[in-house]
Amino acid sequence: MAMDRHDKEKEMASVLLSALYADVISPSQIRDGFVILLESADDLAVDILDAVDILALFIARAVVDDILPPAFLTRAKKTLPESSKGFQVLKTAEKSYLSAPHHAELVERRWGGSTHITVEEVKKKIADLLREYVENGDAFEACRCIRELGVSFFHHEVVKRALILAMEIRTAELLILKLLKEASEEGLISSSQMVKGFARLTESLDDLALDIPSAKTLFQSLVAKAISEGWLDASFLKPSSEDRQVLAKDKKLIQYKEEIVTIIHEYFLSDDIPELIRSLEDLGMPEFNPIFLKKLITLAMDRKNREKEMASVLLSALHIEIFSTEDIVNGFVILLESAEDTALDILDASNELALFLARAVIDDVLVPLNLEEISGKLPPNCSGSETVHMARSLIAARHAGERILRCWGGGTGWAVEDAKDKIQKLLEEYESGGVVSEACQCIRDLGMPFFNHEVVKKALVMAMEKKNDRMLDLLQECFNEGLITINQMTKGFTRIKDGLDDLALDIPNAKEKFSSYVEYACKKGWLQACFG
Repeated sequence: MAMDRHDKEKEMASVLLSALYADVISPSQIRDGFVILLESADDLAVDILDAVDILALFIARAVVDDILPPAFLTRAKKTLPESSKGFQVLKTAEKSYLSAPHHAELVERRWGGSTHITVEEVKKKIADLLREYVENGDAFEACRCIRELGVSFFHHEVVKRALILAMEIRTAELLILKLLKEASEEGLISSSQMVKGFARLTESLDDLALDIPSAKTLFQSLVAKAISEGWLDASFLKPSSEDRQVLAKDKKLIQYKEEIVTIIHEYFLSDDIPELIRSLEDLGMPEFNPIFLKKLITLAMDRKNREKEMASVLLSALHIEIFSTEDIVNGFVILLESAEDTALDILDASNELALFLARAVIDDVLVPLNLEEISGKLPPNCSGSETVHMARSLIAARHAGERILRCWGGGTGWAVEDAKDKIQKLLEEYESGGVVSEACQCIRDLGMPFFNHEVVKKALVMAMEKKNDRMLDLLQECFNEGLITINQMTKGFTRIKDGLDDLALDIPNAKEKFSSYVEYACKKGWLQACFG
Protein backbone atom coordinates (compact mmCIF):
# COMPACT_ATOMS: atom_id res chain seq x y z
CA MET A 1 0.00 0.00 0.00
CA ALA A 2 2.85 2.38 0.83
CA MET A 3 4.51 1.74 -2.55
CA ASP A 4 1.44 3.17 -4.25
CA ARG A 5 1.39 6.34 -2.12
CA HIS A 6 3.67 9.30 -1.38
CA ASP A 7 7.14 9.42 0.20
CA LYS A 8 5.58 10.29 3.57
CA GLU A 9 3.75 6.94 3.66
CA LYS A 10 6.81 5.03 2.48
CA GLU A 11 8.86 6.59 5.30
CA MET A 12 6.12 5.79 7.81
CA ALA A 13 5.98 2.17 6.60
CA SER A 14 9.74 1.74 7.14
CA VAL A 15 9.58 3.29 10.61
CA LEU A 16 6.62 1.08 11.50
CA LEU A 17 8.46 -2.09 10.40
CA SER A 18 11.37 -1.16 12.67
CA ALA A 19 8.95 -0.63 15.56
CA LEU A 20 7.23 -3.97 15.01
CA TYR A 21 10.49 -5.88 14.55
CA ALA A 22 11.32 -8.44 17.28
CA ASP A 23 8.49 -7.41 19.65
CA VAL A 24 5.58 -8.15 17.29
CA ILE A 25 7.00 -9.54 14.04
CA SER A 26 9.83 -12.07 14.32
CA PRO A 27 13.01 -11.72 12.20
CA SER A 28 12.06 -14.82 10.18
CA GLN A 29 8.61 -13.34 9.45
CA ILE A 30 10.23 -10.10 8.24
CA ARG A 31 12.42 -12.15 5.88
CA ASP A 32 9.45 -14.21 4.66
CA GLY A 33 7.42 -11.06 4.04
CA PHE A 34 10.14 -9.55 1.86
CA VAL A 35 10.51 -12.86 -0.01
CA ILE A 36 6.76 -12.78 -0.81
CA LEU A 37 7.16 -9.21 -2.06
CA LEU A 38 10.10 -10.21 -4.28
CA GLU A 39 8.19 -13.16 -5.69
CA SER A 40 5.26 -10.89 -6.60
CA ALA A 41 7.44 -8.07 -7.98
CA ASP A 42 6.42 -8.86 -11.59
CA ASP A 43 2.75 -8.38 -10.69
CA LEU A 44 3.46 -5.24 -8.65
CA ALA A 45 5.28 -3.68 -11.61
CA VAL A 46 2.07 -3.89 -13.67
CA ASP A 47 0.30 -1.43 -11.32
CA ILE A 48 3.25 0.54 -9.92
CA LEU A 49 5.52 1.93 -12.64
CA ASP A 50 8.76 2.14 -10.61
CA ALA A 51 8.01 -0.87 -8.38
CA VAL A 52 11.53 -2.31 -8.81
CA ASP A 53 13.25 0.82 -7.55
CA ILE A 54 10.80 1.40 -4.66
CA LEU A 55 10.99 -2.20 -3.44
CA ALA A 56 14.82 -2.10 -3.74
CA LEU A 57 14.80 0.97 -1.51
CA PHE A 58 12.51 -0.71 1.04
CA ILE A 59 14.95 -3.66 1.19
CA ALA A 60 17.99 -1.38 1.45
CA ARG A 61 16.25 0.57 4.22
CA ALA A 62 15.46 -2.68 6.06
CA VAL A 63 19.17 -3.63 5.93
CA VAL A 64 20.25 -0.17 7.13
CA ASP A 65 17.65 -0.31 9.93
CA ASP A 66 19.01 -3.73 11.03
CA ILE A 67 15.76 -5.61 10.47
CA LEU A 68 17.14 -7.58 7.51
CA PRO A 69 20.65 -9.10 7.53
CA PRO A 70 22.87 -8.12 4.53
CA ALA A 71 23.14 -11.86 3.72
CA PHE A 72 19.40 -11.81 2.88
CA LEU A 73 20.19 -10.41 -0.59
CA THR A 74 22.61 -13.21 -1.50
CA ARG A 75 20.29 -15.95 -0.22
CA ALA A 76 17.19 -14.50 -1.89
CA LYS A 77 18.99 -14.21 -5.25
CA LYS A 78 19.48 -17.96 -5.33
CA THR A 79 15.73 -18.56 -5.10
CA LEU A 80 14.68 -16.21 -7.90
CA PRO A 81 15.00 -16.53 -11.69
CA GLU A 82 17.54 -14.03 -13.07
CA SER A 83 14.93 -12.75 -15.54
CA SER A 84 12.44 -11.88 -12.78
CA LYS A 85 11.71 -8.40 -11.44
CA GLY A 86 12.48 -9.71 -7.96
CA PHE A 87 16.05 -10.49 -9.02
CA GLN A 88 16.33 -6.96 -10.49
CA VAL A 89 15.10 -5.54 -7.17
CA LEU A 90 17.93 -7.27 -5.28
CA LYS A 91 20.56 -6.12 -7.79
CA THR A 92 19.26 -2.54 -7.57
CA ALA A 93 19.27 -2.62 -3.76
CA GLU A 94 22.82 -3.96 -3.74
CA LYS A 95 24.37 -1.77 -6.42
CA SER A 96 22.41 1.49 -6.31
CA TYR A 97 21.81 1.79 -2.58
CA LEU A 98 23.92 -0.44 -0.34
CA SER A 99 27.23 -0.08 -2.23
CA ALA A 100 27.21 3.73 -2.37
CA PRO A 101 29.45 5.78 -0.06
CA HIS A 102 27.53 6.97 3.05
CA HIS A 103 24.73 4.67 1.90
CA ALA A 104 23.04 4.51 5.33
CA GLU A 105 22.49 8.26 5.46
CA LEU A 106 21.38 8.41 1.81
CA VAL A 107 18.90 5.57 2.21
CA GLU A 108 17.40 7.03 5.38
CA ARG A 109 16.96 10.46 3.78
CA ARG A 110 15.66 9.18 0.43
CA TRP A 111 12.00 9.71 1.31
CA GLY A 112 12.70 13.16 2.76
CA GLY A 113 13.42 11.92 6.26
CA SER A 114 10.78 12.34 8.93
CA THR A 115 10.16 13.62 12.39
CA HIS A 116 11.64 10.34 13.58
CA ILE A 117 15.27 10.15 14.57
CA THR A 118 17.32 8.08 12.09
CA VAL A 119 18.85 4.74 13.05
CA GLU A 120 22.39 6.08 12.60
CA GLU A 121 21.64 8.98 14.95
CA VAL A 122 20.12 6.60 17.51
CA LYS A 123 23.22 4.38 17.36
CA LYS A 124 25.45 7.39 18.03
CA LYS A 125 23.30 8.57 20.95
CA ILE A 126 23.29 5.07 22.45
CA ALA A 127 27.09 4.86 22.18
CA ASP A 128 27.48 8.31 23.79
CA LEU A 129 25.11 7.64 26.72
CA LEU A 130 26.79 4.29 27.48
CA ARG A 131 30.27 5.86 27.44
CA GLU A 132 29.04 8.61 29.74
CA TYR A 133 27.46 6.04 32.09
CA VAL A 134 30.72 4.05 32.30
CA GLU A 135 32.49 7.27 33.33
CA ASN A 136 29.98 8.50 35.94
CA GLY A 137 28.18 5.27 37.00
CA ASP A 138 24.78 7.00 37.23
CA ALA A 139 22.32 4.22 36.23
CA PHE A 140 19.26 6.42 36.91
CA GLU A 141 20.48 9.07 34.46
CA ALA A 142 21.40 6.43 31.85
CA CYS A 143 17.90 4.90 32.07
CA ARG A 144 16.36 8.36 31.67
CA CYS A 145 18.43 8.96 28.51
CA ILE A 146 17.40 5.58 27.08
CA ARG A 147 13.73 6.39 27.78
CA GLU A 148 14.08 9.85 26.18
CA LEU A 149 15.29 8.31 22.92
CA GLY A 150 11.75 7.00 22.43
CA VAL A 151 12.82 3.97 20.38
CA SER A 152 11.66 1.01 22.47
CA PHE A 153 11.71 -1.14 19.33
CA PHE A 154 15.48 -0.47 19.03
CA HIS A 155 16.51 -1.24 22.61
CA HIS A 156 18.25 -4.41 21.39
CA GLU A 157 20.96 -2.02 20.12
CA VAL A 158 21.42 -0.70 23.68
CA VAL A 159 21.88 -4.27 24.89
CA LYS A 160 24.31 -5.21 22.12
CA ARG A 161 26.47 -2.08 22.49
CA ALA A 162 26.48 -2.33 26.29
CA LEU A 163 27.74 -5.93 26.14
CA ILE A 164 30.49 -5.02 23.65
CA LEU A 165 31.57 -2.19 25.96
CA ALA A 166 31.73 -4.64 28.89
CA MET A 167 34.08 -6.83 26.84
CA GLU A 168 36.24 -3.92 25.63
CA ILE A 169 36.57 -2.24 29.05
CA ARG A 170 36.90 -5.07 31.55
CA THR A 171 36.59 -2.70 34.52
CA ALA A 172 33.16 -1.61 33.25
CA GLU A 173 31.56 -5.10 33.33
CA LEU A 174 29.89 -4.73 36.75
CA LEU A 175 28.47 -1.31 35.83
CA ILE A 176 27.08 -2.60 32.52
CA LEU A 177 25.45 -5.62 34.17
CA LYS A 178 23.92 -3.32 36.81
CA LEU A 179 22.46 -0.99 34.14
CA LEU A 180 20.96 -3.82 32.07
CA LYS A 181 19.49 -5.45 35.17
CA GLU A 182 17.85 -2.18 36.31
CA ALA A 183 16.55 -1.43 32.80
CA SER A 184 15.00 -4.90 32.71
CA GLU A 185 13.46 -4.71 36.18
CA GLU A 186 11.95 -1.29 35.40
CA GLY A 187 10.40 -2.69 32.23
CA LEU A 188 12.42 -0.15 30.24
CA ILE A 189 14.04 -2.89 28.12
CA SER A 190 11.57 -5.67 27.36
CA SER A 191 12.45 -9.36 27.61
CA SER A 192 12.26 -9.83 23.82
CA GLN A 193 14.55 -6.81 23.21
CA MET A 194 17.02 -8.18 25.77
CA VAL A 195 17.09 -11.58 24.07
CA LYS A 196 17.38 -9.91 20.67
CA GLY A 197 20.38 -7.86 21.81
CA PHE A 198 22.20 -10.96 23.05
CA ALA A 199 21.25 -12.85 19.86
CA ARG A 200 22.61 -10.09 17.60
CA LEU A 201 25.91 -10.17 19.45
CA THR A 202 26.06 -13.96 19.05
CA GLU A 203 25.89 -13.50 15.28
CA SER A 204 28.87 -11.11 15.22
CA LEU A 205 31.09 -12.87 17.78
CA ASP A 206 33.52 -14.20 15.15
CA ASP A 207 34.20 -10.67 13.86
CA LEU A 208 34.41 -9.30 17.39
CA ALA A 209 37.00 -11.96 18.30
CA LEU A 210 39.42 -10.35 15.80
CA ASP A 211 39.62 -7.29 18.09
CA ILE A 212 38.85 -8.99 21.41
CA PRO A 213 40.48 -12.47 21.31
CA SER A 214 38.58 -13.69 24.40
CA ALA A 215 35.20 -12.39 23.13
CA LYS A 216 33.50 -15.81 23.03
CA THR A 217 34.54 -16.74 26.57
CA LEU A 218 33.58 -13.31 27.91
CA PHE A 219 30.19 -13.49 26.18
CA GLN A 220 29.43 -16.90 27.67
CA SER A 221 30.28 -15.50 31.10
CA LEU A 222 27.93 -12.50 30.58
CA VAL A 223 25.11 -14.80 29.42
CA ALA A 224 25.52 -17.01 32.49
CA LYS A 225 25.40 -13.99 34.87
CA ALA A 226 22.39 -12.45 33.11
CA ILE A 227 20.41 -15.69 33.31
CA SER A 228 21.39 -16.36 36.93
CA GLU A 229 20.29 -12.81 37.91
CA GLY A 230 16.98 -13.32 36.12
CA TRP A 231 17.04 -10.50 33.54
CA LEU A 232 17.81 -12.71 30.51
CA ASP A 233 15.28 -15.43 29.69
CA ALA A 234 16.82 -18.90 30.10
CA SER A 235 15.24 -19.88 26.76
CA PHE A 236 18.10 -17.92 25.14
CA LEU A 237 20.27 -21.01 25.63
CA LYS A 238 17.64 -23.35 24.12
CA PRO A 239 17.81 -23.15 20.33
CA SER A 240 14.68 -23.71 18.22
CA SER A 241 14.37 -26.92 16.20
CA GLU A 242 15.47 -24.95 13.13
CA ASP A 243 18.49 -23.58 15.02
CA ARG A 244 19.32 -27.06 16.29
CA GLN A 245 19.38 -28.39 12.73
CA VAL A 246 21.65 -25.53 11.66
CA LEU A 247 23.92 -26.07 14.67
CA ALA A 248 24.11 -29.81 13.98
CA LYS A 249 25.02 -29.18 10.36
CA ASP A 250 27.59 -26.54 11.34
CA LYS A 251 29.16 -28.91 13.86
CA LYS A 252 29.27 -31.66 11.24
CA LEU A 253 30.84 -29.26 8.73
CA ILE A 254 33.47 -28.04 11.22
CA GLN A 255 34.40 -31.64 12.00
CA TYR A 256 34.55 -32.45 8.26
CA LYS A 257 36.86 -29.50 7.57
CA GLU A 258 39.23 -30.59 10.33
CA GLU A 259 39.33 -34.14 8.94
CA ILE A 260 39.94 -33.13 5.32
CA VAL A 261 42.80 -30.77 6.17
CA THR A 262 44.62 -33.76 7.67
CA ILE A 263 43.72 -35.95 4.67
CA ILE A 264 44.98 -33.32 2.18
CA HIS A 265 48.25 -32.78 4.07
CA GLU A 266 48.84 -36.56 4.12
CA TYR A 267 48.20 -36.69 0.37
CA PHE A 268 50.74 -33.92 -0.27
CA LEU A 269 53.28 -36.04 1.62
CA SER A 270 52.41 -39.46 0.18
CA ASP A 271 51.03 -38.72 -3.33
CA ASP A 272 48.69 -41.68 -2.69
CA ILE A 273 45.43 -40.99 -4.56
CA PRO A 274 43.71 -44.35 -3.80
CA GLU A 275 44.35 -43.85 -0.07
CA LEU A 276 42.87 -40.35 -0.16
CA ILE A 277 39.76 -41.61 -1.99
CA ARG A 278 39.36 -44.36 0.63
CA SER A 279 39.64 -41.76 3.41
CA LEU A 280 36.95 -39.61 1.82
CA GLU A 281 34.65 -42.59 1.35
CA ASP A 282 35.19 -43.53 5.02
CA LEU A 283 34.09 -40.02 6.05
CA GLY A 284 30.81 -40.70 4.23
CA MET A 285 29.85 -37.04 3.67
CA PRO A 286 29.50 -36.66 -0.13
CA GLU A 287 27.27 -33.61 0.36
CA PHE A 288 30.42 -31.70 1.36
CA ASN A 289 32.43 -32.63 -1.77
CA PRO A 290 32.43 -28.98 -3.01
CA ILE A 291 33.91 -27.92 0.35
CA PHE A 292 36.71 -30.47 -0.15
CA LEU A 293 37.54 -29.00 -3.56
CA LYS A 294 37.70 -25.50 -2.10
CA LYS A 295 39.96 -26.60 0.75
CA LEU A 296 42.23 -28.65 -1.56
CA ILE A 297 42.87 -25.78 -3.96
CA THR A 298 43.16 -23.16 -1.20
CA LEU A 299 45.81 -25.25 0.58
CA ALA A 300 47.63 -26.01 -2.70
CA MET A 301 47.69 -22.32 -3.68
CA ASP A 302 49.58 -21.52 -0.50
CA ARG A 303 52.25 -24.14 -1.25
CA LYS A 304 54.74 -24.93 -4.03
CA ASN A 305 54.12 -25.88 -7.67
CA ARG A 306 54.44 -29.58 -6.78
CA GLU A 307 51.35 -29.42 -4.56
CA LYS A 308 49.41 -27.40 -7.16
CA GLU A 309 50.19 -30.04 -9.77
CA MET A 310 49.16 -32.77 -7.33
CA ALA A 311 45.87 -30.97 -6.59
CA SER A 312 44.98 -30.83 -10.31
CA VAL A 313 45.85 -34.49 -10.83
CA LEU A 314 43.78 -35.40 -7.76
CA LEU A 315 40.77 -33.52 -9.16
CA SER A 316 40.90 -35.70 -12.29
CA ALA A 317 40.93 -38.86 -10.19
CA LEU A 318 38.15 -37.65 -7.86
CA HIS A 319 35.96 -36.70 -10.79
CA ILE A 320 36.24 -40.17 -12.20
CA GLU A 321 35.77 -42.03 -8.93
CA ILE A 322 33.50 -40.13 -6.52
CA PHE A 323 32.87 -36.48 -7.49
CA SER A 324 30.07 -35.48 -9.86
CA THR A 325 30.49 -32.60 -12.31
CA GLU A 326 28.00 -30.69 -10.13
CA ASP A 327 30.31 -31.16 -7.12
CA ILE A 328 33.24 -29.73 -9.10
CA VAL A 329 31.18 -26.80 -10.43
CA ASN A 330 29.82 -25.94 -6.97
CA GLY A 331 33.28 -26.26 -5.44
CA PHE A 332 34.71 -23.72 -7.88
CA VAL A 333 31.71 -21.41 -7.28
CA ILE A 334 32.39 -21.45 -3.51
CA LEU A 335 36.08 -20.88 -4.19
CA LEU A 336 35.45 -17.95 -6.54
CA GLU A 337 32.83 -16.38 -4.25
CA SER A 338 35.54 -16.06 -1.59
CA ALA A 339 38.27 -15.07 -4.07
CA GLU A 340 38.63 -11.56 -2.62
CA ASP A 341 39.25 -12.96 0.88
CA THR A 342 41.71 -15.51 -0.52
CA ALA A 343 43.61 -12.70 -2.28
CA LEU A 344 44.32 -11.10 1.12
CA ASP A 345 46.50 -14.08 2.03
CA ILE A 346 47.69 -15.24 -1.41
CA LEU A 347 49.06 -12.42 -3.54
CA ASP A 348 48.51 -14.00 -6.97
CA ALA A 349 45.24 -15.76 -6.08
CA SER A 350 43.26 -14.63 -9.13
CA ASN A 351 45.84 -15.95 -11.64
CA GLU A 352 46.30 -19.17 -9.71
CA LEU A 353 42.54 -19.82 -9.62
CA ALA A 354 42.29 -19.11 -13.36
CA LEU A 355 44.99 -21.72 -13.97
CA PHE A 356 43.19 -24.30 -11.81
CA LEU A 357 39.97 -23.67 -13.76
CA ALA A 358 41.70 -23.85 -17.14
CA ARG A 359 43.57 -26.99 -16.10
CA ALA A 360 40.27 -28.62 -15.05
CA VAL A 361 38.97 -28.03 -18.60
CA ILE A 362 42.15 -29.34 -20.24
CA ASP A 363 42.01 -32.45 -18.02
CA ASP A 364 38.34 -33.02 -19.00
CA VAL A 365 37.21 -32.54 -15.42
CA LEU A 366 35.04 -29.68 -16.70
CA VAL A 367 33.81 -28.82 -20.19
CA PRO A 368 33.93 -25.20 -21.47
CA LEU A 369 30.16 -24.92 -20.97
CA ASN A 370 30.70 -25.47 -17.23
CA LEU A 371 32.65 -22.19 -17.14
CA GLU A 372 29.48 -20.42 -18.32
CA GLU A 373 27.55 -22.23 -15.59
CA ILE A 374 30.07 -21.19 -12.92
CA SER A 375 30.05 -17.60 -14.16
CA GLY A 376 26.24 -17.52 -14.05
CA LYS A 377 26.24 -18.52 -10.38
CA LEU A 378 28.58 -15.67 -9.37
CA PRO A 379 27.56 -12.07 -8.58
CA PRO A 380 28.13 -9.86 -11.67
CA ASN A 381 31.34 -7.81 -11.82
CA CYS A 382 32.92 -9.65 -8.90
CA SER A 383 36.59 -10.68 -8.95
CA GLY A 384 35.51 -14.33 -9.34
CA SER A 385 33.83 -13.49 -12.68
CA GLU A 386 37.06 -11.89 -13.87
CA THR A 387 38.92 -15.07 -12.92
CA VAL A 388 36.55 -17.18 -15.05
CA HIS A 389 37.10 -14.77 -17.96
CA MET A 390 40.86 -15.14 -17.48
CA ALA A 391 40.53 -18.95 -17.55
CA ARG A 392 38.62 -18.73 -20.84
CA SER A 393 41.42 -16.59 -22.32
CA LEU A 394 44.04 -19.14 -21.22
CA ILE A 395 42.11 -21.98 -22.86
CA ALA A 396 41.60 -20.01 -26.09
CA ALA A 397 45.33 -19.28 -26.55
CA ARG A 398 47.46 -21.17 -29.09
CA HIS A 399 48.92 -24.45 -27.79
CA ALA A 400 46.79 -23.94 -24.67
CA GLY A 401 46.74 -27.61 -23.70
CA GLU A 402 50.50 -27.97 -23.65
CA ARG A 403 51.08 -24.69 -21.82
CA ILE A 404 48.44 -25.25 -19.16
CA LEU A 405 49.62 -28.80 -18.48
CA ARG A 406 53.12 -27.40 -17.87
CA CYS A 407 51.98 -24.33 -15.90
CA TRP A 408 53.38 -25.73 -12.66
CA GLY A 409 56.54 -27.15 -14.13
CA GLY A 410 55.20 -30.33 -15.69
CA GLY A 411 54.95 -33.35 -13.46
CA THR A 412 51.99 -35.67 -13.55
CA GLY A 413 50.20 -33.34 -15.95
CA TRP A 414 52.59 -34.34 -18.71
CA ALA A 415 51.81 -37.97 -17.92
CA VAL A 416 48.17 -37.27 -18.79
CA GLU A 417 49.07 -35.74 -22.16
CA ASP A 418 51.56 -38.52 -22.85
CA ALA A 419 48.93 -41.12 -21.90
CA LYS A 420 46.52 -39.68 -24.47
CA ASP A 421 49.12 -40.16 -27.22
CA LYS A 422 49.92 -43.69 -26.09
CA ILE A 423 46.25 -44.64 -25.91
CA GLN A 424 45.71 -43.35 -29.45
CA LYS A 425 48.69 -45.34 -30.76
CA LEU A 426 47.81 -48.61 -29.01
CA LEU A 427 44.21 -48.40 -30.28
CA GLU A 428 45.39 -47.71 -33.83
CA GLU A 429 47.75 -50.68 -33.62
CA TYR A 430 44.96 -52.92 -32.30
CA GLU A 431 42.54 -51.70 -34.98
CA SER A 432 45.02 -52.54 -37.74
CA GLY A 433 45.19 -56.18 -36.76
CA GLY A 434 46.61 -56.34 -33.27
CA VAL A 435 45.84 -58.84 -30.52
CA VAL A 436 43.34 -58.12 -27.74
CA SER A 437 45.59 -59.47 -24.98
CA GLU A 438 48.50 -57.31 -26.16
CA ALA A 439 46.29 -54.19 -26.25
CA CYS A 440 45.09 -54.94 -22.70
CA GLN A 441 48.70 -55.31 -21.54
CA CYS A 442 49.59 -51.92 -23.07
CA ILE A 443 46.67 -50.30 -21.22
CA ARG A 444 47.84 -51.95 -18.01
CA ASP A 445 51.41 -50.75 -18.62
CA LEU A 446 50.23 -47.14 -18.78
CA GLY A 447 49.72 -47.37 -15.01
CA MET A 448 46.98 -44.73 -14.98
CA PRO A 449 43.79 -46.63 -14.05
CA PHE A 450 42.01 -43.39 -13.13
CA PHE A 451 42.43 -42.31 -16.76
CA ASN A 452 41.00 -45.42 -18.46
CA HIS A 453 37.85 -43.49 -19.39
CA GLU A 454 40.03 -41.98 -22.13
CA VAL A 455 40.53 -45.50 -23.55
CA VAL A 456 36.75 -45.96 -23.66
CA LYS A 457 36.19 -42.55 -25.26
CA LYS A 458 38.88 -42.95 -27.94
CA ALA A 459 37.85 -46.55 -28.68
CA LEU A 460 34.23 -45.51 -29.29
CA VAL A 461 35.23 -42.55 -31.48
CA MET A 462 37.54 -44.80 -33.52
CA ALA A 463 34.77 -47.38 -33.91
CA MET A 464 32.51 -44.65 -35.31
CA GLU A 465 35.15 -43.23 -37.63
CA LYS A 466 36.43 -46.56 -38.99
CA LYS A 467 32.98 -48.16 -38.96
CA ASN A 468 34.67 -51.05 -37.22
CA ASP A 469 32.98 -52.51 -34.14
CA ARG A 470 36.06 -54.55 -33.30
CA MET A 471 36.80 -51.95 -30.63
CA LEU A 472 33.82 -53.23 -28.66
CA ASP A 473 35.58 -56.61 -28.34
CA LEU A 474 38.55 -54.86 -26.75
CA LEU A 475 36.32 -52.98 -24.30
CA GLN A 476 34.53 -56.24 -23.43
CA GLU A 477 37.85 -57.95 -22.66
CA CYS A 478 39.03 -54.99 -20.58
CA PHE A 479 35.75 -55.11 -18.65
CA ASN A 480 35.94 -58.89 -18.14
CA GLU A 481 39.46 -58.59 -16.74
CA GLY A 482 38.48 -55.74 -14.42
CA LEU A 483 41.01 -53.57 -16.24
CA ILE A 484 38.32 -50.97 -16.97
CA THR A 485 35.85 -50.58 -14.10
CA ILE A 486 32.16 -49.80 -14.44
CA ASN A 487 32.92 -46.27 -13.17
CA GLN A 488 35.53 -45.73 -15.88
CA MET A 489 33.30 -47.25 -18.55
CA THR A 490 30.37 -45.02 -17.56
CA LYS A 491 32.66 -41.97 -17.50
CA GLY A 492 33.95 -42.72 -21.00
CA PHE A 493 30.42 -43.07 -22.40
CA THR A 494 29.37 -39.88 -20.57
CA ARG A 495 32.20 -37.90 -22.15
CA ILE A 496 31.14 -39.09 -25.61
CA LYS A 497 27.52 -38.17 -24.83
CA ASP A 498 28.55 -34.66 -23.69
CA GLY A 499 30.45 -34.06 -26.93
CA LEU A 500 28.03 -35.71 -29.39
CA ASP A 501 26.99 -32.48 -31.11
CA ASP A 502 30.60 -31.62 -31.96
CA LEU A 503 31.32 -35.22 -32.96
CA ALA A 504 28.35 -35.22 -35.34
CA LEU A 505 30.01 -32.47 -37.39
CA ASP A 506 32.74 -34.94 -38.44
CA ILE A 507 30.75 -38.18 -38.19
CA PRO A 508 27.21 -37.56 -39.53
CA ASN A 509 25.73 -40.75 -38.02
CA ALA A 510 27.50 -40.32 -34.66
CA LYS A 511 24.26 -40.14 -32.66
CA GLU A 512 22.79 -43.29 -34.19
CA LYS A 513 26.09 -45.15 -33.71
CA PHE A 514 26.38 -44.00 -30.11
CA SER A 515 22.81 -45.14 -29.36
CA SER A 516 23.65 -48.61 -30.63
CA TYR A 517 26.85 -48.69 -28.50
CA VAL A 518 24.87 -47.65 -25.41
CA GLU A 519 22.32 -50.41 -26.08
CA TYR A 520 25.15 -52.93 -26.46
CA ALA A 521 26.90 -51.70 -23.30
CA CYS A 522 23.68 -51.92 -21.26
CA LYS A 523 23.18 -55.54 -22.35
CA LYS A 524 26.76 -56.36 -21.34
CA GLY A 525 26.44 -54.60 -17.96
CA TRP A 526 29.20 -52.09 -18.62
CA LEU A 527 27.29 -49.02 -17.47
CA GLN A 528 25.98 -47.84 -14.12
CA ALA A 529 22.19 -47.77 -13.76
CA CYS A 530 22.27 -43.96 -13.44
CA PHE A 531 23.70 -43.51 -16.95
CA GLY A 532 21.38 -41.76 -19.33
